[in-house]
Amino acid sequence: MDARDARLHSDDPFQAAAAWSARGLPFVVAVVTDTGGSTPQLAGALMVIAAERAAGTVGGGAFEHLVMSTAREMLLPAGHRARTVEAHLVRDLGMCCGGRMTAFLTRTDPRPALWVFGAGHVGTALAAHARLLDVQVTVVDGRAEWADPARFAPDVTVLDAEPEDLLGDATAGPPPGAWVVVTTHSHPLDEAIIRDLAPRFLGPHALGYLGLIGSRAKWARFRTRLLERGVSAEALDRVRCPVGLSLGAQTPAEIAVSIVAELVQKRRGASA
Repeated sequence: MDARDARLHSDDPFQAAAAWSARGLPFVVAVVTDTGGSTPQLAGALMVIAAERAAGTVGGGAFEHLVMSTAREMLLPAGHRARTVEAHLVRDLGMCCGGRMTAFLTRTDPRPALWVFGAGHVGTALAAHARLLDVQVTVVDGRAEWADPARFAPDVTVLDAEPEDLLGDATAGPPPGAWVVVTTHSHPLDEAIIRDLAPRFLGPHALGYLGLIGSRAKWARFRTRLLERGVSAEALDRVRCPVGLSLGAQTPAEIAVSIVAELVQKRRGASA
């Protein structure tokens, strides 16, 4: 286990929170804000809780179990952003301590990650516009002349790599929750990327969004072939094609604006 992986599993809540943020994992911060009587921890005790791990402590026992179960409810897609947990340790939880405890919980969502497959005109414009949303942007293209970092802002990660090779590596590619937009120069390559990524919509570490540039006719052909190749209808139903809101966009910059607008809609849970 390298140092980075060790921090992911650290018992120190500050190290764990920093490592989870870097990995793009959402988590809940729980702080004991008030106590009275005999309690296992005092005000200020801190714990951070992710979907599959936790660090720190708010006292252990039934109260900590209540805090952790509440936190994991908050991490669900429709979960609250903030909650207060209050309990009398004897009356409510059957603990031996005779006091009461209150904890405030707040969910911390990672900075969104946007992966753009294709560094052509639309992909370049999309990377530029998306930076205004405070998004971590990664652009992937196997053509060295297009995957030139000089064509992008310094804070955009540019990968000169064949998308199929990248996605074939289980440790590479978009992280859970990432937004992905496919805008390559090749229809067969577009289809191969969707074939690999669409199934990643399913499960606890699913992608947040997957959009494909193209017409409805293109998507109808792709969908038929992908179903024949074993990709589930449930996964394909979540792919957005044509990508972007219907704004009548024509130029690469306008198409990029329509895609960014749809990402904002997705981020805020709004409807068109």
